[in-house]
Amino acid sequence: MLGGAVVAWDPAVSEAGAGTGYCPAPEVLRAPHVAVGNVPDAPGWVPGAPALAIEYADAGDDEARLARKIDDLLGAGTRWVWVVRLAAPRHVEVHAPGEPPRRALPGELLHAPGALQNPVQVEALYDRAAAQRAVLTSLLQREGHSSLESLRDRGLREGRNEGLQQAVRDVCDVLGIALSTDEDASLLELDGPALAALLERLKRERRWPLP
Repeated sequence: MLGGAVVAWDPAVSEAGAGTGYCPAPEVLRAPHVAVGNVPDAPGWVPGAPALAIEYADAGDDEARLARKIDDLLGAGTRWVWVVRLAAPRHVEVHAPGEPPRRALPGELLHAPGALQNPVQVEALYDRAAAQRAVLTSLLQREGHSSLESLRDRGLREGRNEGLQQAVRDVCDVLGIALSTDEDASLLELDGPALAALLERLKRERRWPLP
């Protein structure tokens, strides 16, 4: 299920599972489609409940059974149950302890603070393209990038810096300035504005600036 991948790769998630079985009370067994939190890597039914549970429901499903599952999970400590309604018009029902169910429509964001770092777009739970975007964002964040745009901007900055570094070398070559190994290595430590200032100074003074 798409929602499983979306929440599993969230940077804050260390435990997630699909179809994990829980025993929220004696002789009560519940297995949400997707669970976040309290998903041990061990066989057997898990005592308690997950922090976040996601259920997928379509036309013709047993609504009474679903309602019992939601009540049992919330009563055992689950903080949110998101029910993805696949029948048109698609939407997500948000269930939380002590609160009336809320309908979230496409375009809205779902929040699970403490369980997830990122808000989840409603469509990401059933639309492949939206799910892929959400997973990509989470994967980038796990590698230290806030978003695809930040990675692109970083690449542009680094590419500009490389161009300025080469421009400094070219000007030195034209002016007959022999760069030492240390001087050439120092170019790698300068950012774009510093490289641009060095380039202008070389053009003006026609010598390597003294320390």
